[in-house]
Amino acid sequence: MATTAEFMEYVHEQSGLGRALSYRKMFGEYALYVDGKVVALACDNSLFLKPVAATAELTQVLNTAPPYPGAKPHWVIDELLDDTERLQSLLLATAAALPTPKVKVKKTATKRR
Repeated sequence: MATTAEFMEYVHEQSGLGRALSYRKMFGEYALYVDGKVVALACDNSLFLKPVAATAELTQVLNTAPPYPGAKPHWVIDELLDDTERLQSLLLATAAALPTPKVKVKKTATKRR
């Protein structure tokens, strides 16, 4: 079952991050971004937080599971969707711990003679 747009709107609203949090549909599921960094995935209407050392203490009591077959385990943070403060702190801490994404250079077409 693919993640619904309604679920994503709910997650966005509950995060309390406004424009700082964005999301993009990918293969029927969603990637969530803070400051251009992928911090979480929404798969099958569940929210999976990227595992980073900086959030280990905050996520100790949470379960882990792969968001899709073959993926590394992520923290399942569904139970925090109604706790805006904790959800927001986890998303921001994860973004702070991740490296800045590399700027992608668009390839220019070369002329053939």
